[in-house]
Amino acid sequence: MRSNTKVAIITGAGSGIGKRTALAFLEKGYSVALAGRGKKPLETTAAESGSAGSRALVVPTDVANPDAVHNLFVRTKETFGRIDVLFNNAGIFGPSVLFEDIPYEEWKAVVDTNLTGAFLCAREAFRIMKSQHPMGGRIINNGSISAHAPRPNSAPYTATKHAITGLTKSLSLDGRKYDVACCQIDIGNAATDLIKSILEDGAGATQADGSIAAEPTIDLEHVARAIVHMASLPLDVNVQFMTIMATKMPFIGRG
Repeated sequence: MRSNTKVAIITGAGSGIGKRTALAFLEKGYSVALAGRGKKPLETTAAESGSAGSRALVVPTDVANPDAVHNLFVRTKETFGRIDVLFNNAGIFGPSVLFEDIPYEEWKAVVDTNLTGAFLCAREAFRIMKSQHPMGGRIINNGSISAHAPRPNSAPYTATKHAITGLTKSLSLDGRKYDVACCQIDIGNAATDLIKSILEDGAGATQADGSIAAEPTIDLEHVARAIVHMASLPLDVNVQFMTIMATKMPFIGRG
């Protein structure tokens, strides 16, 4: 068991927001468990952190699988001794199709990953955080601008992100007796490879009036810094909800 000041678990750490956030935590001196479905992308994240990679633990994990999630938390606790931060980040968008054409299997896949996965990880975090010494920790849920205002043809994703807000509020109350703080970051147009290919390099995104328009994005570094800031606060201080977005993206009124 290694002895380190702070320990974080990042789900979806092999790409996008999860990867950049994991690198930011490692840069800040955290020990970090990198979770995601693919082992190779997680190993790439660890390698890109340079010497800080010695504080990274690669744990391939399907967050929709209860046994896999349990293994992630057991291995992290055994390796690092405790868990201070969980960033519930793993998620998928699902199909962008007419609501009446959404296959049940696609709906279930989005719910299983985005919502059930967050629940499973938070449950394991609670069990460890309430029993460790010193007691407590912080859970940061990745919501979305869609937790407030949906895009067209996004019912599965939007429904799960609204549900994440309810989960965040419930965990915030239920965690008080254990010094577990829970918060949510709602991110708009972060410049992942996928989002950039759609919003900047491609035709653009479907707007509420049915038109297609390009939209501005923000660098992942700003998102990662915001998450690290939320995690760095003492447990008697909480950023309950944070929205970080491209200033001129369609959001307020979706326009």
